[in-house]
Amino acid sequence: MTDVHSKTPPLTHLSEDEKMFYQSALDFARREIAPHVMTMDETETMDPRIIRQMHELGFMGVEVPEKYGGAGSTFFNAILIIEALAQVDPSVSVLMDVQNTLVENAFLKWGTEHLKNRYLPQLTSSKVGSYCLTEPNSGSDAFALRTRAWDEGTHYRLNGKKVFITNAKEADIFIVFANINPDAGYKGITAFIVEKGMPGFALGKKEVKLGIRASSTCEVIFEDCRIPKENILGEVGKGYKIAIETLNEGRIGIAAQMLGLAEGAYAAAMTYVRQREQFGKSLAEFQGVQFQIAQMAIDIEASKLMVYNAARLKDAGMDFVREAAMAKHFASDVAERVSSLALELFGGYGFIKEFPAEKFYRDAKIGKIYEGTSNMQLQTIAKLCLNR
Repeated sequence: MTDVHSKTPPLTHLSEDEKMFYQSALDFARREIAPHVMTMDETETMDPRIIRQMHELGFMGVEVPEKYGGAGSTFFNAILIIEALAQVDPSVSVLMDVQNTLVENAFLKWGTEHLKNRYLPQLTSSKVGSYCLTEPNSGSDAFALRTRAWDEGTHYRLNGKKVFITNAKEADIFIVFANINPDAGYKGITAFIVEKGMPGFALGKKEVKLGIRASSTCEVIFEDCRIPKENILGEVGKGYKIAIETLNEGRIGIAAQMLGLAEGAYAAAMTYVRQREQFGKSLAEFQGVQFQIAQMAIDIEASKLMVYNAARLKDAGMDFVREAAMAKHFASDVAERVSSLALELFGGYGFIKEFPAEKFYRDAKIGKIYEGTSNMQLQTIAKLCLNR
């Protein structure tokens, strides 16, 4: 297989500390993840050793304060790790992304001190978290969910089914959204913390996917699942607010994943066109190829600026919702376009599994779908632009 992990992208727009943070994640991905990428993709499994190593390196609790076992770093640095991992395997990247930008962010913003002390040390040291919002009839219309919760005095009883849940197979700790008062509409939605071993909790079928195949995507089923009263995240009836705010941050994470994917596909293509010869010269010497490489580089640089800008706005406590939607929409487009061009530059070799281009191409498509489709991002962007 062509070596696609020997080149480091220019680390522009970063401080020296950020460059070190990014490089350490990229070195780890090349050293520890790259040898297992093809096997994990073919077997549709995440190597548990990689998860354990990410916990040991602090990648599974980047923003979490040190008193809860986390790295006590920034959202921006979490974004850098997501980007770096995606250059080697977007499946590993999204596992780390969901852990940091959705699950732990929700605990940090909305959890009581009791919940933080109980769950964050587990998440940062050994456990994986999952975020359960989507249902069979509730996708883009997220608040049409039908999972119900009943107050039974000492506990809540939960019934329903979630679908397309990332990290479900590996996770032990789940944030689950259910409606405690359907008559109140979305204002009845409440977020609960559910543990894998609780009675009434079960995993359903594991989906077989086009791309990011090592990342588990499963049904999660609740049948009279008993949830302790203290396991409400935030306030009763405020789950919709938690969902909106965490997904806004999560979109920057997906944008970073798509950015990293595009960089990985670009690096593979650059290595190949320099090595492959036709008509007595390397592909890189043909002007048509040069123009395609130039366009890929332009798209990646523009995507990087948008992703980094959204992440820095978030860290600065400024409004970032429009910029997050723009970054996700654009980075998803770029990932699909760059991975497609990369595959074409490989020619026939791009269409076989021995080379990395076809996997990047398969992995790219999900960027336009999960954590808000591209059309939903356009709707958000238009609404915020018109209301300015």
